[in-house]
Amino acid sequence: MGGEGIGAGKNGERRAKVERFEDLVAWQRARNLTRTVYDLTRREPLARNFGLVSQVQRAAVSIMSNIAEGFERGGRAEFHQFLSTAKASCAEVRSLLYVLVDAGYIDRATFERLLAETEELGRIVGGLRAAVGRQRDQPAPAKSR
Repeated sequence: MGGEGIGAGKNGERRAKVERFEDLVAWQRARNLTRTVYDLTRREPLARNFGLVSQVQRAAVSIMSNIAEGFERGGRAEFHQFLSTAKASCAEVRSLLYVLVDAGYIDRATFERLLAETEELGRIVGGLRAAVGRQRDQPAPAKSR
């Protein structure tokens, strides 16, 4: 997608142009969450629950993948849609955390830490989606002759 800065910084200044999805804080945080999920799901006895392990891993990967794919699509409307999907996948991970704690696969402290991480990530993705939505809805600048 590239282009102008996504959103505005403090005091309304424009942010630097983002050239790569790897530069997006939302993608970086999603990558960290994915790494954490993979580390967690390697542990016994959870590692033996192949269905649950696969589902939580796929949901975490979906967050970072949808951010990346939407960014690379080239259009703000598509990026906005992919960010909506990423935010929904974030909610799926949160929901699965409840399954993990209720089934005794993770302790309460791990649950609370990961729940806070996924809630924050959801806010970041939601903020990025709102910023992209505002840019998508702005009229195109007039071309100079």
